[in-house]
Amino acid sequence: MENANNGKIPTVMPRIGDPAPDFEAMTTLGKLRFSDYARGHWVIFFSHPADFTPVCTTEMSGFALEKKFFEERNTKLMGLSIDSIHSHVAWVQNVREKTGVLFDFPIVADLDMSVAKLYGMLQPGESETAAVRAVFFIDPNFTIRLIMYYPLNVGRNMEEIKRALIALQTADQYKCAMPLNWKPGEKAIVPPPKTLDELNERLKSDYEMVDFYLAKCELK
Repeated sequence: MENANNGKIPTVMPRIGDPAPDFEAMTTLGKLRFSDYARGHWVIFFSHPADFTPVCTTEMSGFALEKKFFEERNTKLMGLSIDSIHSHVAWVQNVREKTGVLFDFPIVADLDMSVAKLYGMLQPGESETAAVRAVFFIDPNFTIRLIMYYPLNVGRNMEEIKRALIALQTADQYKCAMPLNWKPGEKAIVPPPKTLDELNERLKSDYEMVDFYLAKCELK
């Protein structure tokens, strides 16, 4: 595995707003460079603790079953665990044989833990040899937009992952913000005014206003 930091693993974990670290690694779809795979797309890059484990199998199956949802939103998937490529391939085939679900997105084989360390997927307080259940939302500009972490013993919420992706993409499209529990079709929050002129325009608008700084509008 090669990374774009001259082989050095950063001591600071990636944060929201940071450039997504680039790397090249062997995956179940062959050797890939992340930046080439991701170019022009959103990417959800997620880690799981280990192949052939029950919670991970339900999670990976959940991502695979939502293939159409992610494709419709210009979003690619990429998984990772600290297992060999042979283990990954055997697990993919085992799940396909037992359930009919195919993990047809790339899964990074990260035996040396280089990529997991690059993305802060290893958290020693939880485990020093297994990646936690991390989820990175990365936009087409290779910027990390949202990060979720789950412990080893709690599976992710696929509905929240889908909701968060739609919210991020919608916020970008309409230059707005999303209130608590926002779902598609609901009103969004208009950014608060920064000048008196903007305030006066706000007061004349047809926005739903709780107060001048908290206003909602329909997305059209």
